[in-house]
Amino acid sequence: MIESYETYKEIVNEHILDYIPSIDAKSNVLYESMKYSLSSGGKRLRSVLLLSACEFAGGKYQDALPYACAMEYIHTYSLIHDDLPAMDNDDLRRGVPTNHKVYGDGMAVLAGDGLLNTAYEIMNKDLFLHFDNIKELKKRINAAHCICKGAGVTGMIAGQASDIENERKQCSNEMLDYIHLNKTGALIVAAVRAGLYLGGASDEMMSDMTSYAENLGLAFQIADDILDVKGTEEEMGKRAGADKEHEKVTYVSVNGLEASETRLDELTKASIKAVEKYYDNAEFFYKLVLKLQNRNH
Repeated sequence: MIESYETYKEIVNEHILDYIPSIDAKSNVLYESMKYSLSSGGKRLRSVLLLSACEFAGGKYQDALPYACAMEYIHTYSLIHDDLPAMDNDDLRRGVPTNHKVYGDGMAVLAGDGLLNTAYEIMNKDLFLHFDNIKELKKRINAAHCICKGAGVTGMIAGQASDIENERKQCSNEMLDYIHLNKTGALIVAAVRAGLYLGGASDEMMSDMTSYAENLGLAFQIADDILDVKGTEEEMGKRAGADKEHEKVTYVSVNGLEASETRLDELTKASIKAVEKYYDNAEFFYKLVLKLQNRNH
């Protein structure tokens, strides 16, 4: 298993544009818009989790690469749409102007649509390559289903819808958890589970790593909420304080900074505990959750 987060990230960055279909020159602006957001950097957290989970389960990252890139296409589409004036209305993403600021609202919508549909094409194409091996085909069907479900109306989109519905309203912690377990957590859990399916994980490993990913997903969002208060534009790659300005429901707005930091610490410890039985084999995952927590210090 590759030990370095940065190495996995470099692999994803090297191949991230490989899967864009050949788009007719008459629609070249669509290609440029899709490429712009895919190439603007980012943590590649979900794709790295998918590759590392596959190897943790005994698979090869090369087999998981199409799914890792599909995951990044889906995540990038969600960011493009999130940044639109009708959603979060952000001018910066990953330290550069958001897609709609460069290509216009309409083209940004279509670039997001294009990335989402391309993700499904990528995964379906890989399924076609394994029709002669039922065992490998089942792994890939399970992985693709995980990703599609995590991105869908019982996952990320459900969380985004509830996020919009609860703007400028008093919000319970139960609703807050629902929003973020779906809006942020669902794709993180899907990435881990998809990687495990591709690697041939046991049921026990699937259960332990799912618990890890659920805690990590919530911890990641709380860390983001804290960073929006304490961080700088340079650290975040977008405007600091935007959540408060837009009256977004966040852990900090509902519970305050100190309680949010306490919850972040609890979730980090729970995430580590979920995989501690794997000892040094899970070192990559220990380090990752601690790295995400320490973004705020």
